[in-house]
Amino acid sequence: MIEQKAAGVRLEKVGKRFSASVQAVRDLELSVNPGEFIVLVGPLGCGKSTVLRMIAGLEEVTSGRIYLGDRDVTNVLAQRRDVAMVFQSYALYPRMTVRENIAFGLRMRGVKAAERQRRVTAVASSLGLEPLLERRPSALSGGQRQRVAMGRAIVRNPQAFLMDEPLSNLDAKLRVSMRAQLALLHRQLGVTTVYVTHDQTEAMTLGQRVAVLRDGLLQQFDTPRALFRDPVNLFVASFIGSPAMNFLGASIVGARVQVVGLVLPLATDSPLAGRDRQVILGIRPTAFAPAGPEGGPTLTGTAVSVEELGDERHVLLEIDAPPLDTAATRAAHITMSVEDHLPGQGQSRARFMIRLPGDVPVSLGEPLTVSLDASRLYFFDPESGAALR
Repeated sequence: MIEQKAAGVRLEKVGKRFSASVQAVRDLELSVNPGEFIVLVGPLGCGKSTVLRMIAGLEEVTSGRIYLGDRDVTNVLAQRRDVAMVFQSYALYPRMTVRENIAFGLRMRGVKAAERQRRVTAVASSLGLEPLLERRPSALSGGQRQRVAMGRAIVRNPQAFLMDEPLSNLDAKLRVSMRAQLALLHRQLGVTTVYVTHDQTEAMTLGQRVAVLRDGLLQQFDTPRALFRDPVNLFVASFIGSPAMNFLGASIVGARVQVVGLVLPLATDSPLAGRDRQVILGIRPTAFAPAGPEGGPTLTGTAVSVEELGDERHVLLEIDAPPLDTAATRAAHITMSVEDHLPGQGQSRARFMIRLPGDVPVSLGEPLTVSLDASRLYFFDPESGAALR
């Protein structure tokens, strides 16, 4: 394996404006530690790829500064920044073999043949590409091509890797496998990596820290666990988690939460107790369980769809309450699939996604009662969307 070097990446109030009416990135402050793997995530058009291209030197910075280690690279040409980029498209030379594709950057930099051969052999061994070195890209699978693209970046021994949705062209099963390979490769190399994706599952499984962007603004930059357990606002809560968090309008009266005919107790030490107000209530699908004899709050609705996942099932439950539809929840779910439970046109009742064990009987169109863990509630300000801690 090639001995790698790593440098931190720092962005100070970085902005990018494409025109008077289009500002893609706004005053972004971001600090990546040497050797850290961070992920930029957010819905389509949030500015994450623009941030990556500015770090690479492929986009000019409108305002602010970019540092690689202690070096200000804001106005340094891309080829002199000592970073390597892996794109969504593999960008391999079709007439070159795998060996020639991996070695191409070294040859352009005047690295001697013997050293090129040593580096290519080491990288090919680490990526399992040795049997494929004499093949051309047309004879490779999608996963193999992506490994060649990564090998071409690794062999340069850069100070940082920049990856722009490198797995998005792969099928679902191969993406899972490649995520595991990427994580292992990072542990072996220890090179600073900035990775862009719109897939929050990919972000949570790969990133040591994750930066959530919306409309060019940084919403939260923290560990995956902190993003899931302690989102700072309604947008982050909506975006992080699969299936997504459920939301309803609610009222806090005294030490209780009133919602959908339910009265839920607040924790005795909650700072919200005694502050009567309207709130947005958030409940993750994992906070529900089959109704049992032990009592406690329950929620009843009509099962409108069921996704069977073997040992668990996701049930879309329609409940007797008005749906909640905000700009933050809409923005967070631009990329959601057909299982989504956002309000649809003409929909007058809220829909909750709940996760239940696979052996719990569910009949479509029939009432279903589930219990709710009242200790796992989230509260947000209806006006600002900020989390009420």
